[in-house]
Amino acid sequence: MRYADWGERSPRWAGIRSQAIDVSGTKVHYLSAGEDQGGPTHLLIHPMAGSASMWMDTIAELSAHGPVIAPDLPGSVFGHTDSPHPRASKAELSARFLRAFTGRMGLKATVTHGWSMGGLVAVHFATSSPDRVDRLVLACPALPGPIPPDEVTFWRVLGRPLLVIGPGLLRGVLRVTGQRVIDFKLRAYADPGAWSGGVIGDDLERLSPEMLALLIDELRATDPRRLDDAIAAFASVVSSLYINRDATHRMIDQLGMPTLLLAGAQDKLVTTTTVDDVAARRPDWAHRTFPSAGHLLPLSETRDYVATVADWLD
Repeated sequence: MRYADWGERSPRWAGIRSQAIDVSGTKVHYLSAGEDQGGPTHLLIHPMAGSASMWMDTIAELSAHGPVIAPDLPGSVFGHTDSPHPRASKAELSARFLRAFTGRMGLKATVTHGWSMGGLVAVHFATSSPDRVDRLVLACPALPGPIPPDEVTFWRVLGRPLLVIGPGLLRGVLRVTGQRVIDFKLRAYADPGAWSGGVIGDDLERLSPEMLALLIDELRATDPRRLDDAIAAFASVVSSLYINRDATHRMIDQLGMPTLLLAGAQDKLVTTTTVDDVAARRPDWAHRTFPSAGHLLPLSETRDYVATVADWLD
């Protein structure tokens, strides 16, 4: 969905604008707000296969502290950016896209926020383009954590074959079940209370009504064929977390900019064990865990998230 001013959709989103720009021949959609504010630009990187609109409530709060830019990454299931090729949603290619996008926008020294898989993309981007990232905020980031001993052999022996075979099998399954997957998520979003205790069920109950309605409308408008783009993104996350994790650890070790690591104690996708492991690897990073938050931390704890970032920047 796109609005010249998202205040048309809800007064709480007034001043947020949908815009488009050509980046190396690809039409890119992004959200912007707070252009009249001083300070560095906040660059927001959305979760795997989602879209910039997943940050909507966060943009509304964060724009009081500076300009905010949130692009739809290529291959985003709900976004409006063209996908130049089937693997465009991989983390490393998304980081390459962000370098081209920030160059086209004239952005330097941003405060880059990465949420979930967006956190992995942000690490790739900050490592490869440190001139574009002055500070880094990682919210529930999809980064490697400890692997139980009984799983180490499995990933060492079968991990790479799975990455070769798995994506093709998943594409075949989604061609048959794609609409059912969307319908399942619609039921969860329409009645969050019925899914309490699930992966994000408790989080959904804490979203603003406007945000929940937007997510439902975007799901209803989704073409099941676009779920194919999520497979490349998922495969790159699996590779970074379990198979090529040493390379991801090297990137984490190389990062030189001040970094804020944020986690939800109730997160069932990126657990506190993983986040604590990252924090132990980089004890110089600022670190906060939100006791009642889950994986949707920037939306379920929006004001506290923005206040934490603002205090850290100050």
